[in-house]
Amino acid sequence: MFEKDRAWIEIDRQALIHNVDVIRGFLPQGCELMACVKANGFGHGLIEVSRILHEHGICNYCVACLSEAVELRRAGIDGEILILGYTDPSNFDALYEYHLSQAVTDCAYGRMLNALGKPLHVHIAVDTGMHRMGERCENVDEIASLWQLEHLVIDGLYSHLASAEKMDEASREFTRFQIDNFDRLISELRSRGIDGFRAHIQASQGMFNYSDLRYDLARIGVLLYGNEGDPSDKAPKELGLRHVLSLKARIGSIRKLHKGECVGYDCTFRADQDMICATIGIGYADGLPKSLSNKWHVLLGGRLCPIIGMLCMDSLMVDASSVPDVKAGDVSTLIGTDGELEIRACDLAAVDGVNTNAVLTKLSVRLGRVVV
Repeated sequence: MFEKDRAWIEIDRQALIHNVDVIRGFLPQGCELMACVKANGFGHGLIEVSRILHEHGICNYCVACLSEAVELRRAGIDGEILILGYTDPSNFDALYEYHLSQAVTDCAYGRMLNALGKPLHVHIAVDTGMHRMGERCENVDEIASLWQLEHLVIDGLYSHLASAEKMDEASREFTRFQIDNFDRLISELRSRGIDGFRAHIQASQGMFNYSDLRYDLARIGVLLYGNEGDPSDKAPKELGLRHVLSLKARIGSIRKLHKGECVGYDCTFRADQDMICATIGIGYADGLPKSLSNKWHVLLGGRLCPIIGMLCMDSLMVDASSVPDVKAGDVSTLIGTDGELEIRACDLAAVDGVNTNAVLTKLSVRLGRVVV
């Protein structure tokens, strides 16, 4: 209702559809895109993004937790929804009620799921070397025993690559080690007559850097949204992907700042000349890193405007002296394009010393998500 009042996120529908089409064309024949929409759609908006994907024929989704999965179902998203994280046994009935797929985090957990006594769809997580989740891949007998459990409907077998985004020799060697472990397990299961499951191990960078792999699904997150993992990431440009998210906020106040005057908490900025100070209605409570204080900028009127002073909870101040006729109500861009200039999410993340996802997933739910 008040989506563009103070600060908001814009989701470019056509950019997202374009990225889906590009990724589908890049995947090998027979491999389907599983859209990773966890963490509020990587900050883009869980429901907003998933509805666009659903309308464009995506029927495989993965999320982190039960609440995300149920939210998707209640929003009318059908197809398979795989919960990659742990679901407490007290909530197993919801898996059945909402027709969800649950990751089997280890064999003991698989037996707990089976004990519900109702058919539950699952994907078995396998630890091929990352040591975060899954039954160890060498425990073939244990993994094979899961197919004997009466109430488990095993639709998938999957793992996760720890170093697929890096292409130095050590990282490539470790990734191939994981892939070999995964393939060896699949071969052993099939030699025992166990088949009919969908295998998947690649996420975004695994899909791009190891495009020779032939599995049934690829769990795509960061590239689906057109984002670079960091400023050196070449995949989005080489694939021709488009950024889906823009972050914008309005100016709430304009004032003259005289030479020698300070701005904001702790007086961390002192004007070295007269300037125009614009206060913009977005702050660290909206998910902006406080580390941007005094060392980053926003786009305003097609110009770069430096952030001056400490970020506040709900606002920040910029030097808008270079912007003609700047006034309250004007829209600034914190991620996205303005004229010929662009701020990428990965650029902002680099200032904070984190990866792109760490910035995007912290964008507050109080920021309205507007599909454009």
